[in-house]
Amino acid sequence: MKAGLIGLGAMGVGMARNLHGADLLGAVWNRSPEVARELGAELGVDVAASPEALARAVDVVFTCVSRDEDVLAVIDQLLPALAAGKVVVDCSTIAVDTAREAAKRVQARGAAFLDAPVSGGKEGADNGQLVFMVGGDAAAFDSLAPMFDAMGKSATLMGESGAGQATKAVNQIMAAGVNQAVTEALAFGQASGLDMEQVIDVVAGGAAGNWFLQRRGKTMVEGVFEPGFKLALHHKDLSICKAMAAEQGVALPIIEMTLKHYERLMAQGHGDEDISALYRLKQAMFKDGNLRSL
Repeated sequence: MKAGLIGLGAMGVGMARNLHGADLLGAVWNRSPEVARELGAELGVDVAASPEALARAVDVVFTCVSRDEDVLAVIDQLLPALAAGKVVVDCSTIAVDTAREAAKRVQARGAAFLDAPVSGGKEGADNGQLVFMVGGDAAAFDSLAPMFDAMGKSATLMGESGAGQATKAVNQIMAAGVNQAVTEALAFGQASGLDMEQVIDVVAGGAAGNWFLQRRGKTMVEGVFEPGFKLALHHKDLSICKAMAAEQGVALPIIEMTLKHYERLMAQGHGDEDISALYRLKQAMFKDGNLRSL
């Protein structure tokens, strides 16, 4: 069984390399063809002429693109090549309804569909340590265990189509809260005149320790915001979460606040930085010892 991968961004490249390392990658395709050509040459795998051509050449198609409309556009290009026995796995972060619509279109061709958004960022993709949150057909999910194992540290079937995306929404809301807490606390510590490297080491070993503090704490206080997960993409994901919450008649404060903060940073040209760039705003709260509200 061979897989093809569509979408060679920060996540997709690492995923493709890990599939290739397990001898499971058959072809790649990317909207920017030069990226696909470079990776194809590096790995010695076929570069498909189109999504349809890729789907004809492989058994499983993984897609990893940015937005709902992009996912559906790719799905529509795959459809002529889909049939019973083929599986499409979308690893993008999209709305639950979009995932269900994609599943409907794929299943109408006799193929199986899994929505399988991931957590772990670029580091997780590069190191084969992604966490897959999956919705869809149980038999298809079970058949892809070697592929999930090649790219991640865990893959869990959460329910029917859309359940993977609903779980990812939980993850993204929680990530926003962690980002808010860590950046604000570290800005407070820095304004208090503490040795921030020492603070991060001490706090990371206690009850407040977390992955984001350990992986982003020292870089953010140094003013380095190389993207592991782009701020603009988290903004997009939280906008989806906001719409999902609105359907239940609620507005979640963490979502609302983080969206406003991200929009301010995006307007300042920081959308392509890591989400830890929120530290820029938290630092701005402390000026000449006076607290300024965000």
